[in-house]
Amino acid sequence: MSDYDVIILGSGPGGYVAAIRCAQLGLKTAIVERENLGGICLNWGCIPTKALLRSAEVFHNMKHAAAYGLAADNIRADLDAVVKRSRGVAMQLNQGVTHLMKKNKIAVHMGDGTLLGGGKLEVKGEKSSATLSAKHIIVATGARARDLPFAPADGKRVWTYRHAMVPGELPGKLLVIGSGAIGIEFASFYNDMGSEVTVVEMMDRIVPVEDADVSAFLERALAKQGMTILTGAGVEALAVTSKGVKAKLKGKDGATTEQDFSHVIVAVGIVPNTENIGLEAVGIKSERGIIAIDGMGRTNVAGIWAIGDVTPGPWLAHKASHEGVIAAEAIAQALGNKDVHPHAMDKLNIPGCTYCHPQVASVGLTEAKAKEAGYTVKSGTFPFIGNGKAIALGEPEGFIKTVFDAKTGELLGAHMVGAEVTELIQGYVVGKTLETTEAELMATVFPHPTLSEMMHESVLAAYGRALHI
Repeated sequence: MSDYDVIILGSGPGGYVAAIRCAQLGLKTAIVERENLGGICLNWGCIPTKALLRSAEVFHNMKHAAAYGLAADNIRADLDAVVKRSRGVAMQLNQGVTHLMKKNKIAVHMGDGTLLGGGKLEVKGEKSSATLSAKHIIVATGARARDLPFAPADGKRVWTYRHAMVPGELPGKLLVIGSGAIGIEFASFYNDMGSEVTVVEMMDRIVPVEDADVSAFLERALAKQGMTILTGAGVEALAVTSKGVKAKLKGKDGATTEQDFSHVIVAVGIVPNTENIGLEAVGIKSERGIIAIDGMGRTNVAGIWAIGDVTPGPWLAHKASHEGVIAAEAIAQALGNKDVHPHAMDKLNIPGCTYCHPQVASVGLTEAKAKEAGYTVKSGTFPFIGNGKAIALGEPEGFIKTVFDAKTGELLGAHMVGAEVTELIQGYVVGKTLETTEAELMATVFPHPTLSEMMHESVLAAYGRALHI
């Protein structure tokens, strides 16, 4: 039996960050992982998908080289090489996390972990098992893709995101079920690579968590790129054949049609990895696998904490990492460290990013949600076509929208669609965290020429002061 101050079950972006912060605070720390250090995000999610999308972006730009006064002939994509690069990026970062564990003297135990109660955790590896003990345990086991009950993924014709990252072939005709971030990113990747893509979304608009104006703009942009977008629609049945998949689709008018596809990507949400880890045995409260926690990550069982995708959403890597820091500092405080002062996270300050083409990013309340919450709002929108840098980049499509409380000037939300908006959004995140108002944003000097100037113009537009449109 090994004794620790803290054991983290799971090494994704929540788990490994929590472990590092615990170690920084002088706590004897261990991490338990059953597959790969870095978890799904680093190995099979956020990072390798961005590598794929970067390849698709470069390929797209090469095909449109003439628009920049350049000549590029006989352009082609090598899918195997694209996938190999993506896997290499994931491997490099996996090794980076391994280095960070050694650097911070964090013990790593490979195997499946099960809570035993009383501060004990059993780890079953391939060849042996061990029982670890700790004053505190953090559950950070993450989540997996949700299957369709009538068409479980087989890795050949019906794919989850994991299969879609290592395709054996380029789909000729691809059906993507679900238009959240995962679905839209893969739709964008495969469309740029040359697949014929159809997206089916049961809600009345794609990326339904985003501002309605963003959803409408993105749908038009993707349709212009050649995608077929079906909203208010559903998949009634999938039948896998030797040549592909027959899909029975129900449209918003209630009519059903049958269409043939070579492959299907299922992107209809996630399921927390909380089965068989001992939650019931130790009495941890959960609902449909989601663990109930307070603002610091505490569960209802003393000494057991939870972070990331096993807790209420949004289910984002950066939310998990921040929760890991909060939990680590709260544990250190409980163990007598008076120099840390953790604060619960305000979820309205968590940005969301979708790395399709064009990109989507947002933080805070949409205009509709702000009005539902009882705010009288002022909103301003500024288009990319009014920005010199966007035109010079050859990226004139998109806009930035800001939403303010008309009474106080508080920044309630920001919503963007266009080139590099996943980088721009952090400016508004900092502003919201600092509880800024329109006055500070108007008085801020933005560099020229940059895309960020559109952020300034959007704020000005909310108050009738936009300069360049």
